[in-house]
Amino acid sequence: MDEYAELPEESHDCADSIARRGRAVAVNLIAATQRPTQQSMGKRAVRSQMDVRICLRVRERRDADLVLGQGALNSGWQAHVLTKPGEFLISSPEHMIPQRHRAYLITDQQIATHAVQCARRRPLLPGTPDAPYKRPEWHHGGSSAPAQAEPWASVQVSPAAVLWHALREAGPDGVPVSLLIEITGKGRTWVYDRLRQYAATGRVIQTVRGHWRATGPHGPPPEADAR
Repeated sequence: MDEYAELPEESHDCADSIARRGRAVAVNLIAATQRPTQQSMGKRAVRSQMDVRICLRVRERRDADLVLGQGALNSGWQAHVLTKPGEFLISSPEHMIPQRHRAYLITDQQIATHAVQCARRRPLLPGTPDAPYKRPEWHHGGSSAPAQAEPWASVQVSPAAVLWHALREAGPDGVPVSLLIEITGKGRTWVYDRLRQYAATGRVIQTVRGHWRATGPHGPPPEADAR
């Protein structure tokens, strides 16, 4: 929820309930506001349940305590000295030391690629049809998306880039070739040709029969951006 402080007063009761009970059922509440005071954040449950806090540059020193918690400024969380674009501080159970981090622009094509990769992993919610996963159609070259297509359907997604992303995201057991064929929309020969090319340069390995993964966080292969 962007500009959380602008929500009407009655909505804060719902947010308060989500903050108290949502964790047990893996519901994430993401609230963004320019000044997270107690008054703007509504009831105390919302603010106290926010274990992960991200602070961009602030103008006043005291605002670091306002965002990250009382005493943060004196402990080294100096958000008022951040100067680079996208620079921020993050406080969470995994980030207990004040260190500067930077966020970078994600392109529409990268968003579309991640959406395609993660769609089949999304768990079905109670009451939703148990429909099989259908791979979205990519539109290559000059072809255009149908008028009723999803907003990202007209983005040209490279099958080679999708293939490489899947190999990098694969776990220790690797990703099956059948899945690579499905998500890229290419044939078995096309997929195996590229797997052999990547294996020849040490970029990928075969974990077990029919399963592959990347050997490390390599950059994309030269042809990964090709359509």
